[in-house]
Amino acid sequence: MHNPDCFVLIRGMLREARHWGNFTDYFRQRFPNATILSPDLPGNGRFCRQTSPDSIAAMTEALRRQIDDKQPLNLVAISMGGMMALDWMVRYPQEIASAVLINTSARKLSPFYRRLRWQVYPTVLKMLFHSKAARERDILALTSNRYRNDDELLKTWRRWQQQYPVSSVSARKQLTAAAKFQLPAKPGQPILIVASEADRLVDYRCSLELHRLWQTDYRRHPTAGHDLPLDEPLWLAETLEQWFDMLRHR
Repeated sequence: MHNPDCFVLIRGMLREARHWGNFTDYFRQRFPNATILSPDLPGNGRFCRQTSPDSIAAMTEALRRQIDDKQPLNLVAISMGGMMALDWMVRYPQEIASAVLINTSARKLSPFYRRLRWQVYPTVLKMLFHSKAARERDILALTSNRYRNDDELLKTWRRWQQQYPVSSVSARKQLTAAAKFQLPAKPGQPILIVASEADRLVDYRCSLELHRLWQTDYRRHPTAGHDLPLDEPLWLAETLEQWFDMLRHR
């Protein structure tokens, strides 16, 4: 019987725990008795004064050090966070019960122009040299379909960035780590892959190819952007509740 008692929510590049937004509240409502943890990466959020590692494996180790209770964990991870989830599942299988991978990708399985859509290359390159305030505007425009022009949300994100600024060095190291991550052997734990078909940053076929290769469970949303928890938090929470319910009865 699968008992989801402890969840670890893992965000992606340049993001921190607060970027889960309303999704965390919806998720807690559906799993009221579970422990829900939202660690930050070195270089992001509470650890912005540290420098990010330049490999996914080193990022995984940094996450593991933040989790005291090593009971089997259920990972919910988006984008680059999904790469850490896969690495964690394969190298420490006894620690992970399951994983939900949202809009993630891996080298060799998917071509580089799908892992980062070729249409956004100019914007992503400019982002590395933009001011932090401009960078937040770029990220919102690229990752959200529903809120891409939402000034209030942008103000909030800029306030977080002023409070916990991500350095240019950490930003480049995170980009490097994600770019060189290669798909590991198939993990043995249950996996749900969730994709946004209207993702303008990462082609949803990266998720679809992973689902087909490993024959995992798969769900898709037709209109959400790359930041699915931002655009459709209620849908995502309900989808996860249904999946974990299905795991219990398998």
